[in-house]
Amino acid sequence: MWLPSADSGIIDRVHDKTAKILAYPAVAPRPHRGARPDDGARPHRGARPDDGARPDDGARPDDGAQAAPHAVALVVYDGVAPFELGVACDIFGGDYTAAFGVPWYRMSICGPAPSVTVDAGFRMQVPHGLETLRAAGTVIVPPTRLPGEVPAEVLEALREARRRGCRIVSLCTGAFVLAAAGILDGHPATTHWSECADLARRYPRVRVDPGVLYVDDGDLLTSAGSAASLDLCLHVVQRDFGTEIATRLARDLVVPLQRDGGQAQYIEAPLPVLDRANLFAGTMAWLQEHLDQAVTVSDLAARAAMSPRTFARRFLAAAGTTPYQWLVRERIRLAQRLLETSDLPVEAVAARSGFGTADNFRKHFARVLRTSPQGYRRAFRQRPAVGPVTADPAA
Repeated sequence: MWLPSADSGIIDRVHDKTAKILAYPAVAPRPHRGARPDDGARPHRGARPDDGARPDDGARPDDGAQAAPHAVALVVYDGVAPFELGVACDIFGGDYTAAFGVPWYRMSICGPAPSVTVDAGFRMQVPHGLETLRAAGTVIVPPTRLPGEVPAEVLEALREARRRGCRIVSLCTGAFVLAAAGILDGHPATTHWSECADLARRYPRVRVDPGVLYVDDGDLLTSAGSAASLDLCLHVVQRDFGTEIATRLARDLVVPLQRDGGQAQYIEAPLPVLDRANLFAGTMAWLQEHLDQAVTVSDLAARAAMSPRTFARRFLAAAGTTPYQWLVRERIRLAQRLLETSDLPVEAVAARSGFGTADNFRKHFARVLRTSPQGYRRAFRQRPAVGPVTADPAA
């Protein structure tokens, strides 16, 4: 979920098990591990947490350390988003104990009021109060379209959970709630890409990273928008139970487990809109029609009748980015369209988008989008629409 915009939309699967979850009582907390379960040496954000660290991928990292299910508290308030709410319920509230042979999470839905109005407009019952957080080892903070109206008692309950060393997980713009509570101060965090700039502006002490799917900072985890909530929740399962069980759960949810936190959000960065009278409007329009040519910043400066240094300074003031960065980004945009709409090999896409060689293209593409051209094509390749199936009249 993200704060509403006119062209926002997402289609995904959420299997709501709320009815089953509401019957679960809160349980006593288990001792919080604090650091990652793989010997305390946290890998680089975005790398898999079990790279070379877990001797048995199929076993729990703390096998035998405890038998009780881990208590999870899902905090809700007015304006909460149903998508991320369903994700958390499906993963942490499902009954997978028999299927996976491990004591699964025990989740409780709690909040400051007996009922809340969900972002979609319907009301839902809240069976537990905020005191449930005192018995939780993990607290899930979903997004809301009203982050500025989250009750003060919710923020204080989150601060208290943080002081106890509780693991706190925010989904999408739930990061705004944690930031308002001061919990993200001095920590890396992310949120939906369209809200990252606003999060950084409102809370300058938060180290906002707009380019990743999620951030794992030990016992403080934040995800990017919507579908990235699934990635982060599966990552938490992987930390707690190992890769084998996380993979089996992902298969049950019909989603991949391969999207690591360091993969870039696919950000739609809008072009700066320049008035026709702008000094660089003509140059930029010409360049967009000649991206396949070997054009340098010096060439562009010559077209604008300026020295390269003056051109670079004035271009930055007008477009908000350097000429080189703008040129690379426009070539990446063209390459994205070619990957989405054609079957051209990578070498041909590299040539048509002005990168010259496939190696140079892959290097720039990975630097900007943190994925490969082929990986991007698999994710976004446009396929012809299939019409409705009609019965054969001869049958």
